[in-house]
Amino acid sequence: MASYGYEALNSAGKNVKGSIEAESIEKARQELKKQGLVVLNLTTQSALTKDINFKVGGWPKPRDMSVFCRQFVSMSRAGVTLVDSLKMLAEQTENDRLREATEGVRVSVEKGETLARSMQDYPKVFPDLLINMVAAGEASGSLDVALERMSVHFEKASKTQALVKKAMIYPIVVCCVAIGVVIVMLTVVIPNYTSMFEELGTELPAITKAVAACSDALIHGWFIILPIIIAIVVGLKMFAATDKGKHIFHKLQLSIPIFRNLLIKQASSQVARTMSTLMAAGVPLIEAVEIVSETMDNVYYKEALQMCKNEIVIGQPLSRPLEECGLFPPMVYHMTRIGEETGNTEEMLSKLADYYDDEVEVAVQSFMAALEPMIIVLLAGIVIILVGACMAPMLTMYQALDQL
Repeated sequence: MASYGYEALNSAGKNVKGSIEAESIEKARQELKKQGLVVLNLTTQSALTKDINFKVGGWPKPRDMSVFCRQFVSMSRAGVTLVDSLKMLAEQTENDRLREATEGVRVSVEKGETLARSMQDYPKVFPDLLINMVAAGEASGSLDVALERMSVHFEKASKTQALVKKAMIYPIVVCCVAIGVVIVMLTVVIPNYTSMFEELGTELPAITKAVAACSDALIHGWFIILPIIIAIVVGLKMFAATDKGKHIFHKLQLSIPIFRNLLIKQASSQVARTMSTLMAAGVPLIEAVEIVSETMDNVYYKEALQMCKNEIVIGQPLSRPLEECGLFPPMVYHMTRIGEETGNTEEMLSKLADYYDDEVEVAVQSFMAALEPMIIVLLAGIVIILVGACMAPMLTMYQALDQL
């Protein structure tokens, strides 16, 4: 099928742009008409124009999905039909990709498909967790409850991501400033400084010569250094995407104490929250563990949960493989075991998630408290080297004058 770019007016009179795949331009026009759009312009997209077609906001984030689910719940409880709810959601969402996916889901639902089945056509927009929750809600007749739980889940995930990103802003900004200062010193200050002493015939100390050599290399060899740095970064990124690379880098994350504490608490919160949400919707335990494993970023936690699923299949309780994998704190498998014994695993996991949400916030603050002095020490080391390179020739000159 060919890809067509369109510009159209929706039912609210708002101008919208996007792309659609169809067998012909006429079928594309008919499909857009079915979606309630008045086509203003419809053209065939080439590979180049298709790549350039930028979607505002990129793929939807947890915050976008939280708002989507919460609005969906409000409309459903107000008695708005499923199709009309999807239509209104598509009109008011700000994320282009989510809007197009919602419009596509509406068209599919109008044709008789279930909401969960329609969402499966847009896996990059609607995660498996949401699709399974919607399917469970439709089967039990409690779609609004399932969506409300998902809105809370996405809101918690958004808050956790925001905490981690906020923690990384300070070190990233400081490192960028430090790199900029070092580049200016090496390309502007140091060359002028060393040339002045060379004209005076002063023998430069070893530290000044070393810094001057770095300065010359940066000034005269930047066109070689820059491609090498880019190649290293791209190479590491490609290697990190491989299975072996994931194991190496993710193992490194778990080996560095300052990252390990935050990673473990974040993973514990994510597992507990997602498992609680799925089990509350009636998703079977084995399927729930499978879904949770796919949501994990660290490959070791993903493999550990896959092992948990295999152990559950042969009759083991969830708490035992959680303990045996050695990746989760004792509270995780102890609370899970208590929930299994009392028949209240869902509630225990929910309380566990609340506890580790708070722990993640504390861990982020501890991470920042430990990172700030490390950055200060690093910057102090750089400053000492640069100042030493500038001051050493002057001290050498003063010593030579004293000996005269």
